[in-house]
Amino acid sequence: MGFARTCSVTLVGVEGVVVEVQADLEPGVAAFTLVGLPDKSLTESRDRVRAAVVNSGGEWPQKKLTVGLSPASVPKAGSGFDIAVACAVLGASERIDPRVLSDIVMIGELGLDGRVRPVRGILPAVLAAADAGFEQVVVPECAAAEAALVPGVSVLGVRSLRQLVAVLTDEPVPDEEPQEPDRPDPLMAGLRDLGGGAATGTRGGPGGYDQGHDLADVVGQRTARTAVEVAAAGGHHLFLEGPPGAGKTMLAERMPSVLPPLDREASLEVTAVHSVAGLLPPGRPLIDTAPYCAPHHSATMQALVGGGPGTARPGAVSLSHRGVLFLDETPEFSSKALDALRQPLEAGHVVIARSAGVVRFPARFLMVLAANPCPCGRFSRTDDRCECPPSAIRRYQARLSGPLLDRVDLRVEVDAVTRRELSAVGARGETTTVVADRVRSARERAAARFHGTPWRLNSEIPGRELRSRWQAAPGAMDDAERSLERGVLTARGIDRVLRVAWTVADLAGHDRPDAGDVALALQLRTGVPRGVPMAIGAGV
Repeated sequence: MGFARTCSVTLVGVEGVVVEVQADLEPGVAAFTLVGLPDKSLTESRDRVRAAVVNSGGEWPQKKLTVGLSPASVPKAGSGFDIAVACAVLGASERIDPRVLSDIVMIGELGLDGRVRPVRGILPAVLAAADAGFEQVVVPECAAAEAALVPGVSVLGVRSLRQLVAVLTDEPVPDEEPQEPDRPDPLMAGLRDLGGGAATGTRGGPGGYDQGHDLADVVGQRTARTAVEVAAAGGHHLFLEGPPGAGKTMLAERMPSVLPPLDREASLEVTAVHSVAGLLPPGRPLIDTAPYCAPHHSATMQALVGGGPGTARPGAVSLSHRGVLFLDETPEFSSKALDALRQPLEAGHVVIARSAGVVRFPARFLMVLAANPCPCGRFSRTDDRCECPPSAIRRYQARLSGPLLDRVDLRVEVDAVTRRELSAVGARGETTTVVADRVRSARERAAARFHGTPWRLNSEIPGRELRSRWQAAPGAMDDAERSLERGVLTARGIDRVLRVAWTVADLAGHDRPDAGDVALALQLRTGVPRGVPMAIGAGV
């Protein structure tokens, strides 16, 4: 009779649950039983572990073997339990001292040849182990940098089961041939979700966007540039409506470069989500710039908010957490998928319920919508080039529901670029660097104002707290209150106007919003001119 135990981690969304892996050997007919609600890939670990132990030079015990995963009531998924199961079996057969295994968390898949392969979700798994009080973790060598992001944890990266057994038994560690540079790494095969980047619109490279994009490339569009700056400074959602070729997509693509770098806490949150999705950029264990996600308009509700068959996966709203979610050609998305965004926009997270359990993904993103004004794209209040009948225009614009648009703080009409603007010499607007400096300063002012609270951006403040603790100057909200009485604004809308007014005040360096700041916020929300300059230094 032999018994040994070690630990691993199962993921529920982006949250980890430490699982005790127990191995028990009893006299009897040789058999291998795995219990504790394993899924299909975990059940198959019996064959992987047996082959890996034998091919690593070990002896497989010819007894009745039972491996239990505790707590048994929590569903376990994935192949990340392989090395924990193998070491528990070797501990029960006294190849490894069981006392050495009990305080170690092991995460990794085993190949049939004994090599240790990476799995998704290393960062959230190690975070869960650290929160549970564990100080030692074993991970695949290629994922050691990701695991080392967690402070207070000693990380051991191994290439093979042979190396791990040698370390645990104080024997000489055998050399394993490293992967040759500039060659595809077979250990990484299958780690990424197939088509994950294409399906969600996420992009590789630093920050997930082309850093060669600059706001100075956008011709004209003074109002839209101001709206982009305000949206970035306060985390406000933005709706850009205008004809094709006016620059809506160009503005949205430049939004991530205006946002400041992520702080440590936000970086770990974003990295954890991308790790679970299998979308971490190669060679970058920590994502420290705002992500950018632009799914195609054919994306389903599951692709946007998360879910899918089997284990729920993060969707576009979570992959753009702390970054930008850009929905180009918004009316072409299904209305069901668009309306599913309403709850994440308010809550900052998405909860996906399945029969096997409930998972929660973070989803605090800056949403940018872009749409043509009509099916032909030429509808305008200033000319009659549009060929669409009024009924077609109404149907097209009605594809965006009122409740969704009510959650959008800034609504801007993007006019067609004129010949004069396009051919003007030396008329380039401000660069991304200049605008990003103002955005960073405005966010610093807001963070200082909210010191000691759980909020950092104006868009995050609950309406009740906003009205009671951070009021505008006396009389500044009179126009907004009259708009509420006339039905132009809802109760949610007037709170959002006040939030935007605070952002405008932060950009302008005001201690609190005055009548001019509120007027600009109202103009950016309703599109009705109110005689205020459409620039805070932007777009000149």
